[in-house]
Amino acid sequence: MSAARRRLPPLNALRAFEAVARHLNITQAADELSVTPGAVSQQVQNLEDYLGVTLFRRTPKGLLLTDSAQSAVPVLHEAFERLAEATLILQPSKDPQRLTVSAAPSFAAKWLTPRLARFNQQHPDIDIWLSASMELVDFSKADVDLAIRYGRGGYVGVETRRLMSEMVVPVVSPALLQSASLTGPGDLADCVLLHDESPDADPSCPSWTMWLAARGVRDVDGTRGPRFNQSSLVIEAAVAGRGVALAKRALAQEDIAAGRLVTPFEIETAVEFAYYLVYPRKSGWRPQVKSFIAWLTAEARESD
Repeated sequence: MSAARRRLPPLNALRAFEAVARHLNITQAADELSVTPGAVSQQVQNLEDYLGVTLFRRTPKGLLLTDSAQSAVPVLHEAFERLAEATLILQPSKDPQRLTVSAAPSFAAKWLTPRLARFNQQHPDIDIWLSASMELVDFSKADVDLAIRYGRGGYVGVETRRLMSEMVVPVVSPALLQSASLTGPGDLADCVLLHDESPDADPSCPSWTMWLAARGVRDVDGTRGPRFNQSSLVIEAAVAGRGVALAKRALAQEDIAAGRLVTPFEIETAVEFAYYLVYPRKSGWRPQVKSFIAWLTAEARESD
């Protein structure tokens, strides 16, 4: 292909067209680009003159894309995404050793933090900055490289990798198990029940009332007992011997392995939610992010 045929239209004209094509509204496109509507209209006109085609049909109900313009928009959008990625690669990082990870407080405390020493041993040149929050990350605004979310998946606008599933198990301290003589769910009548009221909105996660009813236990009041707004607090209360908890197994795994908790009944209840790693596509190009994703995926594979 000759150099003349490879020559591209002005970048500003292409960007103006892409913005108007998404909004089908010149004013909204101008707001996004921080320019005046007149400037956007002029850039679109310049592009139409350059190409010798009409890109929009002006109708009484608003703008409509022509067939060729409609076909070109997804390709053009992808091209701008790739340009943004290339720009990120070319720019030196302000702190090339820093990797910021966002996770829910309980997952950060009970699953991720105990394992970070292994990552540090493998990658001593990378500093993990862990941000514990229940809020979903807006990658366009927050200084976060990747996040770990607990939900159904299907997150829009980000790269998503399923890390591991979750299930709920009853857990209790070894001392309390010995004193309570728990041999079956019916023996919970004489125990304090600890309730997980964490705001993760998982409708498939059973409460004590649901769990007992599913096992045909009628003479145990599943509504009584203290409540905690974080899964990690429920687990810590169980470790301290305050009662029996329905715990997310992934979060209680370290305490079970260390003998601080035991499962009195081999009863596991699978839930719909799972843990997902999410990150903007531009972050995936960073070597630090690639290293962390590879390590985290391996850790999750061993835990699942």
